[in-house]
Amino acid sequence: SVTQPRNAKQPDEIQLYQNYPNPFNPTTTIRYSIPEKNHVLLKVFNLLGKEVAILVDGVQSTGEYTVRFDGSGFASGVYFYKLESGNFQKMRKFTLIR
Repeated sequence: SVTQPRNAKQPDEIQLYQNYPNPFNPTTTIRYSIPEKNHVLLKVFNLLGKEVAILVDGVQSTGEYTVRFDGSGFASGVYFYKLESGNFQKMRKFTLIR
């Protein structure tokens, strides 16, 4: 689920933060911020670059968001999560440990 903290200040730029905890088992939190209303796409990929999950796919308002990723159905290993919004793309690495 995606949550937006109340009373958060408006971000000046798009940011994709490192997840926490990392490494994780089985859940982790991904945080990002967007400075203006835009379509947001947040996906998870395996080490081979195959898309394994779509966490966010929709229009979101200005703000900071958190998404919880549950890796219960996934094998241990290194994965990547990628945020796309407008012309912005950023990818970060995270590790699931069983």
